[in-house]
Amino acid sequence: MTTYEFMRWLTFPLMTTHLVTVRNDIKRLIKSGVSSGKPFSILDVGGRKSPYTINLPAAVTLLDVPQEAGTKEALNLGFTDSILTTIQKKRSNITDVIIQDMTQSTIEEARFDAVVSIEVIEHVEADVLFVKHIAAVIKKGGWAYFTTPNGDYIKNEGPGKNPDHVRHYTRQGLHDLLSHYFDTVEVHYAVSTGRYRVWSLQSLKTINPVRFVQSLVGTVVNRFQSKGVETRAEHTAHLIAVAYK
Repeated sequence: MTTYEFMRWLTFPLMTTHLVTVRNDIKRLIKSGVSSGKPFSILDVGGRKSPYTINLPAAVTLLDVPQEAGTKEALNLGFTDSILTTIQKKRSNITDVIIQDMTQSTIEEARFDAVVSIEVIEHVEADVLFVKHIAAVIKKGGWAYFTTPNGDYIKNEGPGKNPDHVRHYTRQGLHDLLSHYFDTVEVHYAVSTGRYRVWSLQSLKTINPVRFVQSLVGTVVNRFQSKGVETRAEHTAHLIAVAYK
């Protein structure tokens, strides 16, 4: 375990509801998987600086597109040489890095036990191809884990529109898309919205003591607010989908 990974492990309980939920879900899915005697293999799509697969008991391959000038650069999306160097120094469970667009994947079929794609699919124009290629690289009996904004409640329109989001999915829409390529699909809502969620998203690195305390309070309260919201479309921020092959 690197120093970076240790600090991430130590501060994990203080992280946002979304991050904690995703990591706990993925750990549970890994544990429930069938062991083949080899390290459990995960493809982390869009995983450049992803905190979601840090310290997981798995061999992780990161995949992302190269960073280009324009919106991707402004939003710090995609891989750069400096990001790759940083990742390789900080992470001990990274076994490979692939710089590629998943919609044009050349990865061999059935290479991975699972794929995770956290807050990525809303950025993808060719979402059908994206899902098709993800399904193809998963072994039979494996799974894919997706999160994306909840389009039943959060509309990507008007002056607050995110310029890099192509669409926001409804629960039914995401289920229908994934069902074309997976045998079983489960989609539910996650993370209560509101003031405390906004507070929790503030960086814990701030030197402002008021904002630091706000962030901690927001995290604790939002964690409790987000219990039992799986079927609540209103006032929830995310959709979480698990698709089984």
